[in-house]
Amino acid sequence: MAQQPQEQLTKLFVEKFENFSKQEKLFFRQLLQREGVARNTNREFDETLTLGQRVADKVAAFGGSWTFIILFTSILLLWIIANTFILARYKEVFDPYPYILLNLILSMLAALQAPIIMMSQNRQAAKDRLDAAHDYEVNLKAEFEIEKLHHKMDELREKQWLELVEMQQEQIRLLTKLLEEKNK
Repeated sequence: MAQQPQEQLTKLFVEKFENFSKQEKLFFRQLLQREGVARNTNREFDETLTLGQRVADKVAAFGGSWTFIILFTSILLLWIIANTFILARYKEVFDPYPYILLNLILSMLAALQAPIIMMSQNRQAAKDRLDAAHDYEVNLKAEFEIEKLHHKMDELREKQWLELVEMQQEQIRLLTKLLEEKNK
């Protein structure tokens, strides 16, 4: 009688299995075959990156570093000092104040750097989604395993209770027998 709900659940699962996504089917196959679901998602993701994507990630990493900020600030200061003080003495200024050429270069740099950083952020978001999906699989597997352990513990406890009851009944039988012999 206790098997009926289990059989119904199994039948329902088999019917619904065809509607699962490829990833869900793979997960349940791994679960049923008791395979591990842990894997290095970072390595998997990095193996799929193209050369352009790797370059964009390096550019975004450099653009968001202190090295870039210090280097960029130094170049800007050098540009301003050179055009305002040094070259002005020799009347060789190539970008006088208000530094229109410098503004043009900065605008072009920002126009190129912004999409590269956005591409890198989009890839990071995709990587985060992959990590979240993997975390979900690991958590689900852990939940199933914990549930199985609970079930095994309940079975062991039930078995021990039955053994204890049998032992108690045997002891009662022996005590009853001793009392009967004593009373004779």
